[in-house]
Amino acid sequence: MAGSQRVYKQKIKATQTLKKVFRAMELIAASRITKARKAAQGTDAYTRALMRAVAAVSEHAQLNHPLVTGRTDTKRVAVLAITSDRGMAGAYSATVLRETERLLERLEQQGKEPVLYVAGRRGEGYFRFRGREVVQSWTGGSDNPRPETAREIADALLGAYAAPAEEGGVAELHVVFTRFETMVTQVPQVRRMLPIEVVEGVTPSGGEPLPLYEFEPSAEEVLDALLPMYVRRRIYAQLLQSAASELAARQRAMHTATDNAEDLIRDYTRMANSARQADITSEITEIVSGADALASS
Repeated sequence: MAGSQRVYKQKIKATQTLKKVFRAMELIAASRITKARKAAQGTDAYTRALMRAVAAVSEHAQLNHPLVTGRTDTKRVAVLAITSDRGMAGAYSATVLRETERLLERLEQQGKEPVLYVAGRRGEGYFRFRGREVVQSWTGGSDNPRPETAREIADALLGAYAAPAEEGGVAELHVVFTRFETMVTQVPQVRRMLPIEVVEGVTPSGGEPLPLYEFEPSAEEVLDALLPMYVRRRIYAQLLQSAASELAARQRAMHTATDNAEDLIRDYTRMANSARQADITSEITEIVSGADALASS
């Protein structure tokens, strides 16, 4: 029985160490979630302004731009999955990967050829383990994305969209990410990024047509500048949404893990006390038995 006490004490010590780690990770996530949430929610106004600008140029110029009209010379479709670099965030990455698998299956059923781009080590490891080719991946800073990373991702995807079909060009771009809504609600999203559907800002709320504009140097050059800027901003906004969702999921998961560790410590402590009481009872029984034997002899 003494051996049982040692085992329980070792388990209690190990669980207490894990509890400290879980608690520290919970506090780190909690300290960063406010900044991440503000950053994620602050990108919507700028993105909407860019969308209205794109709509105004498209409405008045009547351009046949490939980023708006699309292309039909290839069946290749780019899919960007945004996951986390680290674990300990509950089902955050697993949910995104599950939605990505559904999207890939749906695209294949439509006769298209999806190609993968991945942001985050969890997604990269997942697809490489399953033998799926990843064209390009970006890792590091999933919970604190930088504008430079968003620009690099957007430029790679825009380059694939603009490339000729014989050089691996794609006809569409889909993004799978997690949208932050509240601290307890993060929703996986599947969005088609390219070709762009201009559905917002064509006419004002009163139904009047947009004012006539004169574009300098030309409507084509204005649209060439606005559309890549819009795509880069959308990618950055989705990275920020995913970062806030990751931190919220990690805080919630670590809080649950801390509570579970406390429950385990209580259970192991109770088992250790029971083992100690059994040892004491056994020792008393042996002493009484020995005394009775001496008295009878």
